[in-house]
Amino acid sequence: MYSLTLSLILWSQLVFNYNQSVGVKKELLHFKSSDGVEMSADFYFVRKSTSPLIILFHQAGWSRGEYLEIAPKLNALGYSCLAVDLRSGGAVNDVQNETNINALKASKNTRYVDAYQDMQAAVKYGSSRLTKGKLIVWGSSYSSSLALKLAGEMSDKVDAVIAFSPGEYFSSQGVGRDYITSGASRVTQPVFVTSARSEKNNWWGMYVSIPSEEKQYYLPETAGNHGAKALWSEYADSDEYWMALSGFLKSI
Repeated sequence: MYSLTLSLILWSQLVFNYNQSVGVKKELLHFKSSDGVEMSADFYFVRKSTSPLIILFHQAGWSRGEYLEIAPKLNALGYSCLAVDLRSGGAVNDVQNETNINALKASKNTRYVDAYQDMQAAVKYGSSRLTKGKLIVWGSSYSSSLALKLAGEMSDKVDAVIAFSPGEYFSSQGVGRDYITSGASRVTQPVFVTSARSEKNNWWGMYVSIPSEEKQYYLPETAGNHGAKALWSEYADSDEYWMALSGFLKSI
């Protein structure tokens, strides 16, 4: 689903740029969700307001710490990144989820579906305060599903969507079995979907439902990994994921 030669060139450039980096520019930002819960996010920036922005959402039980290694590499490709703590989460890579703590203190629900309002708030904040360029939403596991729904409902603000291991994970939370698939049917922006090799059946139905003419997917030849951690360098096949992702980003 992508040009291997082009992706190899892009990946080589990314590695060179990343290795030549003199340091990561990062700020901890705070803003409110629609119900008043204070949210936390790490802003990894290249050039404030002028660089395209990728908003990074984590997987279940985790935090913005999922992107400690990933965000600087995206900076090297020219993208600023906002790694957001969603209220449905915990800790990873020694980074505690501050939004989750704040939501619990305020006696708010912290199910997957409850995090959707946080994602909406992050897009509104990012588009109004952090970039005048393109805005891309990126999700991991449950948040990748919600990112597809978000792209369909906020097409005026979202220019593309990247989904690592999406699926219909929400039927036990009071929504329909096609909660995400029905939302994905409204996505007309460029889309990139990937996952572990065994997870294709979890998202193929929703992928088919996406009407966008600029959609791509990638499945590894190896077993692969669930969620955005597939990009972590500790995994032997992470380079292949990066090459596929780089090719998609170049295409948009």
